[in-house]
This record gives sequence, C-alpha cells and structure tokens, in this order.
Amino acid sequence: MHVFEASAPSRMGHYAPVDRPLTEVEAIARQHGVNHLVLVQPSVYGTDNSLLLRALAVEPGRHRGVVVLDADVSADELSAMHVHGVRGARLNLVSPVGEGESANLAQRFANLAPHLSRQGWHMQWYARAEDLATIAACHRHSDVTCVLDHLAGFDADIGADHPAWHFISELARQGAWLKLSGWYRLNAQSPYTKLVPQIRRLANLFGDRMVWGSDWPHTMFAPDAAPTYGSTWQPVVEALGESEASALRRRMPNIYA
Repeated sequence: MHVFEASAPSRMGHYAPVDRPLTEVEAIARQHGVNHLVLVQPSVYGTDNSLLLRALAVEPGRHRGVVVLDADVSADELSAMHVHGVRGARLNLVSPVGEGESANLAQRFANLAPHLSRQGWHMQWYARAEDLATIAACHRHSDVTCVLDHLAGFDADIGADHPAWHFISELARQGAWLKLSGWYRLNAQSPYTKLVPQIRRLANLFGDRMVWGSDWPHTMFAPDAAPTYGSTWQPVVEALGESEASALRRRMPNIYA
C-alpha cells in the first residue's frame, strides 16, 4: 500500500495525490485483522522517499518499506533506510512517471543490484507480462530476489499459451515472489472472477512465495469510488480456498524480515 500527502512535491502522473496518511490505512487494516503493512514508494514522488521514511519512523519496527533509488545512492543512506524498515527497491515499468522509459533497464538493474545485495533487499518490479523476458534475464545471474507486483501483469486476457508463461515459470524457479494485488489493473472488474484461473495457475508456480497486497488507496479511482479493503482480499479466497488463503494471511514473508 501507499501513503500520500497532498502538500508533498510530486511529479505529474496519471493521478494527483491527496492526503492518505498512515493512520487512516492502519485503522482500516486493523478492522480486517491486518496489523503489519508494507509501504511502497509511489511513482509520483520519484526518489524522494522522505514521506515513506517518516511514516515508518512513527512506530519503528512495525511496518516495512520499499523505496525508489537513485543509481548513486550512498551506503550510509541505504543503511539508514534499512534501520527504518526498508527491505526492497522498486522499478516501475508501467506508470507514466516510472522507470519504463529508461534506455537500458538491464543496466539500471545492474547498477542497483550490488546495493540491494549488500543490504539483503529485493527488487520489486511493477511490469507488464511482456516485460518478463527482460526481468528474467536481469535476475538470471543475480542473487537479488525478484518480487513481481500485481500478479506479474497477467491480466484476464492473457491466454494459456502466451510466451510470458515461459518466463514467469523461469522466474518462479529462480525463487521469485508474486504479489496478489491490483486486480483492477488487470482488465478485470469487481469481483474479479475473470482472474481466478490466472491466480490459480500462478499459485501452482510460486507456492509459499506469495504475498497479498491491498494496493490501498487505489490510485486508479476517485477517493469516493475506491474498492473496499475487503474486496481486494476476496479473489484470493476464491482462487485458493479459505484454508490456503488463511495460511497465506498468517505467513510472514521472509522478504520483509
């Protein structure tokens, strides 16, 4: 999930941030039995992670963070972020103000990978299914754990014989993780039943290496039209069954340890 301050400097993207503080989502999450959160740096704030770091510092050790980094980030900066609870960095190949326009994504990953490796952090990719060939090549000879955001881009229209299945299988064998989140970003409408076959097939590949995300506060929607928090969990139950979904909810992903 994300936190926002309307007054924080932001880049022009597909949405304008409004106030969505940590206290608000903590209250909503608590109603659903969720007490620990992962704060992901929004693309509109670029590499200025100060809002995220301030949120993590409110109650040290409770939550975790995923940041966006400059290639020349210093070791001291990384160490300070780690103390705050940061456990990963993000590359966004989808959003208008993400990193998708970079001339050489492989080189950007190669520049960041040594920093991530020293900290024991992962790389989180927000990407489309067609980007998976590049992502698989980046991680093929790297010890940095790969985390694939929003069902790895496997939208409801990707068929069973799509080439992306080959690369997602390779990434799963490499030890990648999958985030069960962002259903409305995948050509599906609530209650997202069109995605259930995709979720089940991907779950068979990733096993225990999955983590659910609410994607709060749902930046694709107007504040008064956002999905309910619970509705973003229901597709997991539909796809995996009540027992396995409950086990997933109790599991502490080691990528955030």
